[in-house]
Amino acid sequence: MDKDFEILYNKAKELTGKKDLNKSVQYAHVGCALITDKGNIYTGVCIVACCGIGFCAEHAAIAEMLKNDESRIVKIVATDKNGAVPPCGRCRELIKQINYDNLKTEVMISNDKVTTIEKLLPDVWLP
Repeated sequence: MDKDFEILYNKAKELTGKKDLNKSVQYAHVGCALITDKGNIYTGVCIVACCGIGFCAEHAAIAEMLKNDESRIVKIVATDKNGAVPPCGRCRELIKQINYDNLKTEVMISNDKVTTIEKLLPDVWLP
């Protein structure tokens, strides 16, 4: 694992651990960390509500990044209690949509495998 991915993995893993907010809302069973082309690291956690609303950890980290006027993600990692997990389709599409250069974003999809958004979205749609 390269140094950047090791740092991102550890930051995401520190956030990970299912927490109950109340009977109907849990958060942080997935954590995420990303690094931008400016070298800044942003993190996020997922929120899951029993009524079907909530969002992914990647979305939270991306929102934090956008608040700081950045959109180019160089590397991204999401983790659950077992380690690195691939982004869902919705997250893959969001990563691409916020900056088309993010097709080159490196994504840790398991503890021993890295790929790109471009490979995870092989027949990419661009407006």
